[in-house]
Amino acid sequence: MRAVTIRESGGPDVLEWSEVPEPAVAGDEVLIEVAAAGVNRADVQQRKGFYPPPPGAPEYPGLECSGTVAAVGVDVTGWSVGDRVCALLPGGGYAERVAVDARSVLPVPDGVSLVDAAGLPEVACTVWSNVGMVARLSAGEVLLVHGGGSGIGTFAVQFARAIGAVPYATARAAKHDTLRELGVEAAFDYTATDFVDEIMSATDGHGADVILDHMGAGYLPRNVQALARNGRLAVIGFQG
Repeated sequence: MRAVTIRESGGPDVLEWSEVPEPAVAGDEVLIEVAAAGVNRADVQQRKGFYPPPPGAPEYPGLECSGTVAAVGVDVTGWSVGDRVCALLPGGGYAERVAVDARSVLPVPDGVSLVDAAGLPEVACTVWSNVGMVARLSAGEVLLVHGGGSGIGTFAVQFARAIGAVPYATARAAKHDTLRELGVEAAFDYTATDFVDEIMSATDGHGADVILDHMGAGYLPRNVQALARNGRLAVIGFQG
C-alpha cells in the first residue's frame, strides 16, 4: 500500500507518497480503509523533526483518520466490515490503510461525511475529557473558550450549546461571524478588548463558570479574574 512518508525533517516539500508495508491486524484491532486523515499540530511537528512517533507506531504521521472497517481482529466485538468509523491513532493515519486498537474507534455520526469525520476524534476527545469530564461543564453554565476559531475552540462552542451551556469565545474579529453561526453568545476580539471586562459585562458580573484555555498565551492571572465563584479552569498544555 502507499502512505505519506517524511523523507527528512523540513517543510511540506519533504512529504512523499511512498510504498510501505501492509499493517498487520492484531486480535484487538480493526483495519481501516482510510478515506481522510486529520492534520494536527503533532503531525506538523513530526514533519519538522520535533515529535517522534511512539514505540510501535508507524514512522509516517497521522493521529486521526476516518474510513470504513476493512477487517476485524479475532477478539473484536461491536465492529463489522463496512462500518463507517473515525479513530484516534498513535500514528500512521496518512496511509491507505491503518490498523488501530478497537477501543480507539468511534462511529461516524449520521449526517457527517467521512472527510469531515477525519477531523473529529482529536477535538472531540480533547474537549470532552477537559470540559466535560474534568471541568464538569453543565447546562446553564457559562463557558469561555480562548482560541474560539480553532478546531478545539469551534468544537467546544458546539459542545457547550449541545448540553445547554452558554458559550463565549475569544478570537480575532474575522472569525466572529462563523462563531456566531456555531452558537456563541458573543465573541471578543482579544487584540482590541480585555476579555475579563467583556465576559464580566456580558454576564452581568457573574463571569465564566468554566474557561477552556489551550492557547499557551500566559493568561492564567487574567483567567482567574474572569472566573465565576466556584469556577473551573481547564488548561491544555502543549510544546510548540
